Amino acid sequence: MPEYLISACLCGICCRYDSGCFDYPVLAKLVAEGRALPFCPEQAGGLPTPRVPCEICDGKVIRRDGIDCTAEYTRGAYAALKACRHYGITAAILKESSPSCGVNSIYDGTHTGRKIPGEGLTAALLRQNGVSLYTEKDLPPL
Repeated sequence: MPEYLISACLCGICCRYDSGCFDYPVLAKLVAEGRALPFCPEQAGGLPTPRVPCEICDGKVIRRDGIDCTAEYTRGAYAALKACRHYGITAAILKESSPSCGVNSIYDGTHTGRKIPGEGLTAALLRQNGVSLYTEKDLPPL
């Protein structure tokens, strides 16, 4: 049974908005060992890959071209919570600064690359439901 929910993009799964991913061997190893469940809230919410970048602005998730994607991000957040409950997962390792997964910071909503303190929708929902949150920059003791 998995111990962690991990942002899929951190495990080498190319699901980021730009079809990219990151290579964190220690996290990929957790997945390979069955200790972690890779999960992309944006894809689970119905968004394609690649997709137009989004940022949180006034409580809504807005694409760079002005389209509101809050419903898809909310759907993905609840799908992540459902996965955690299904598997009894109580900790998540999430991609910092993402409008879904940001734990300590997010982009400021202006699409200019400026970060501010804040949480993504998935991170906030998981935290509100007792899931311990970590980032790729602040891993739990593995």
